[in-house]
Amino acid sequence: MSRPTRTAPAMARRITRSSTGTTARRQQLQAVKEQPQPPSAGPMVKQEKEKIPSAPPPPRSSTPRKRAAAAADREAKSRKRIKTEEEENKLALATSTTGSRSTSRTNDSDVNVSPRPGRREINTRNPSPNDLDTKTKTKKTVTSSSATGSAAKEVSKQQLQTKKLKSYAQFANQSPFPDFPHPTPAECKLAHRILISLHGPRTRPKEVIASTTRAGCGDSPSVLDALVRTILSQNTSDVNSTRAKLNMDKVYGGSDKWEAIAAGGQAKLQEAIKSGGLSAVKSKVIISILNQVYEKYGVYSLDHLHSASSEDAMREMLSFQGVGPKTASCVLLFCLQRESFAVDTHVWRITGLLGWRPKSASRDETYAHLDSKIPDEDKYGLHILLVTHGKRCDECKAGGKNLGRCELRKAFRKAKVEGEAGDEEKIEEIEEIKKEQKEQSG
Repeated sequence: MSRPTRTAPAMARRITRSSTGTTARRQQLQAVKEQPQPPSAGPMVKQEKEKIPSAPPPPRSSTPRKRAAAAADREAKSRKRIKTEEEENKLALATSTTGSRSTSRTNDSDVNVSPRPGRREINTRNPSPNDLDTKTKTKKTVTSSSATGSAAKEVSKQQLQTKKLKSYAQFANQSPFPDFPHPTPAECKLAHRILISLHGPRTRPKEVIASTTRAGCGDSPSVLDALVRTILSQNTSDVNSTRAKLNMDKVYGGSDKWEAIAAGGQAKLQEAIKSGGLSAVKSKVIISILNQVYEKYGVYSLDHLHSASSEDAMREMLSFQGVGPKTASCVLLFCLQRESFAVDTHVWRITGLLGWRPKSASRDETYAHLDSKIPDEDKYGLHILLVTHGKRCDECKAGGKNLGRCELRKAFRKAKVEGEAGDEEKIEEIEEIKKEQKEQSG
């Protein structure tokens, strides 16, 4: 259906209304312009208006929302400028009225600063009794916390020392594994003979002489020197421990300079022995031992242990922090020339391969077990030969593979199977035994 066509009179009426409204608006604007302007607000108002620069017209926004946001932003900036100027005027007025008093207060060291919320302001120049009480309580709390921490560390050290001595006393002359049969005296003799055939005999020297070219492990007639040398040899090679010992002697002007070492402190000693590894731990242990020895005896010496029993010498060395059964046993074996079977990493590994200890045995437990099982006459030679074998034998050194060629391991396969060496190693040893039996019967 087609829309009806507007007639001429209707169109004329619409145009007449539009033009009439436009004319009325123009007349109103003209009347406003012709009204008289109000008088000027005076020079001050004019001066204030001059301070506020007119903002440049903003760029035309594309939407009403953006135009409204821009207008609000302009209004906020204008208010901020007015507020800043008002504050500056107030500050200038206050300065002019206070005069010199303002200057003296500003230069005074006791400038009052508003405290943070929730904290009471303390007058540092003339504190009240309550303020002093608060400071004292805070200081006491900090001191109490540090004292508690130090006391806890001291208790921990004492507990460790007590535990160490108790463990030694419990198994001083017996094995912690009384039902574990190996090694028997005959097995010790056999192992000693095999190792002598492989590496030659090892006999104890009649006199202990401190080496000037190597650190050694307890190789010194001075008990304190032997103890320090053994500490330097912990968890490192002979080459590294020797470097540490020689550099220490160079830094302090010779061997046995205990007073200079103690006076120099831990940091200097740590730097001197850093080539030996674990220098932070070892320097701390050595300084601690020197301090304990001097406090107890008034001299830097432990030579009185030469005349003490093996048990008493062992207990005293174990009383030092950082000294365990292995270190004390080395000093006992090499310096004091007593019968003690020291267990280092090579001895611990090879005795496990031979089935001479339970698989779960720790090194300290292994020491107690083997020291009670191995005859005294075999302890010195067997210890040195096991260490030598652990360094030279491709099958018995760390990470070595069982190729069935090591005479020592071949001799103890049966004992290994009867021990607690682990299922995989047991199967490996059983297969080797079966192979040998088959070859012999064939």
